[in-house]
Amino acid sequence: MIGRLLSVGGFTALSRVTGFARDVLMAWILGKGVLSDAFIVAFLFPNYFRAIFGEGTINPAFLPRYAALQAKGEEAKAALFASRVFSWQMAAQLVLLVVAMALMPFIVRALAPGFSDEQFALTVHLARITFPYLILTVIAVQISAMLNAREKFWAAAAWSNFLNLGMIATLLASRWFPSAAHAAAWGVMFGGVMQTGFMLWAGSREGVTLRLSWPRWTAEINEFFKAFGAVTFGAASVVVAPLIDTVLASLLPTGSRTALYYADRINQLPLGVLGIALGTVLLPEMSKRLAKGDRAGSNAAQNRSAALTLLLTLPFALTFMVIPDTIMRGLFAHGAFDAGAASLSAEALAAYGAGLPAMALVRIIASTFYARHDTATPARATVTALVSNILLKVLFVWGLHWGVAGIALGTSIGAWINVAILTWFGHSRALLAIEKEFQRALLPALVAAVAAAVGAWCGVQGANALFAHGRFADLIMLGSAMICGAAAYSAVVLMFRRALPLGRLAK
Repeated sequence: MIGRLLSVGGFTALSRVTGFARDVLMAWILGKGVLSDAFIVAFLFPNYFRAIFGEGTINPAFLPRYAALQAKGEEAKAALFASRVFSWQMAAQLVLLVVAMALMPFIVRALAPGFSDEQFALTVHLARITFPYLILTVIAVQISAMLNAREKFWAAAAWSNFLNLGMIATLLASRWFPSAAHAAAWGVMFGGVMQTGFMLWAGSREGVTLRLSWPRWTAEINEFFKAFGAVTFGAASVVVAPLIDTVLASLLPTGSRTALYYADRINQLPLGVLGIALGTVLLPEMSKRLAKGDRAGSNAAQNRSAALTLLLTLPFALTFMVIPDTIMRGLFAHGAFDAGAASLSAEALAAYGAGLPAMALVRIIASTFYARHDTATPARATVTALVSNILLKVLFVWGLHWGVAGIALGTSIGAWINVAILTWFGHSRALLAIEKEFQRALLPALVAAVAAAVGAWCGVQGANALFAHGRFADLIMLGSAMICGAAAYSAVVLMFRRALPLGRLAK
């Protein structure tokens, strides 16, 4: 598992690097204002629907069934099943595209009621440019799932880079577009075309192809759609939370949605590289082991993944809560994105950090059910957590007036509620086994995280004492924090390496 994780994590890390470069460029060119708020809301539309129809549903509903057929050597049945699912997907996406394009003004008005007329008109126009990206990404997502089932993870982890590269290219050429926001929107479409082309090529190299035909209803498709319906319900519930974020942020001062976006992007760096990579590797492994009756192997894989999740996400979580201002100023307080905008984003980053480990653990624990073709239980847990999430956000924003920090904190607490519910369901049904390997790794992971946060704080204080008034003070303080935090974390990990699931590194 460690080798596959490094493959997925490496390419995912590269996509986060290119994504970070894209975000820095966006902040520099778009800043915090009408253009940035309009584009970010328009960009969220395909991402919202991707959460419903993309990895969040295809992987749990499709991948375990496809992987089970692969594990039994039924290649022809697996290929036919995949093509039939793809045909239904494309039919649904075409209908959705037509409806969304026609009703876009109503959708934007519902989701951003606080936007001015200028922001509203621009957001509608940009959303009509970005929304077709969804149909392109659905193709890439299904090929990714098929490759993951064959334990070919690199392409599925690498394809996200092309969206970032497409947006970087158009942002750099923004003077040839009506505005920088238009350049970013067309970059989404350009990146989507490149992503799809890349995945079609990567799939053909491994003998993975999709055939489009008239959709047919079969017993296998009926079973798939039952699972898909439950997962979609859960995924749609997850999407409701960021939709609420958009509504609440649109009612706050201009630039609030932008501040929330950049805080979330930093939070997504470790979540995407570590949490999602672990979940991506774990689900097909558990599915195949359970299909062969290897319950012990499935439990061991899940416990290793959970231990690694905490070991790798806790240091980021604590650091985000300890030095959020240093992080946001060092990364984004340049060009049109000023220190005030960075400070607002820092408040949200600290609140997101509180929920980072839970956001990663949800995928690990949910695999308990998805690997057994149970998609209803995670959906029920998600809906319960969502209701709490929304109520907390309303309380924090309107009751306590915590602004963007209140929105982010509601998301974090909702993630921990989701983890608690899934854990309870898993234990009550004797499906979730907490083994000694996981228990032994808990204390070292926590100590390493505290060491990382303390080291980062000391790095900031030291650099501040020496370079407080320098031209590049923010960058120097961030660099010092990263070096000191990483050194402290590494020292603790090496000290406790035999208690941690580090493979050969522990020997």
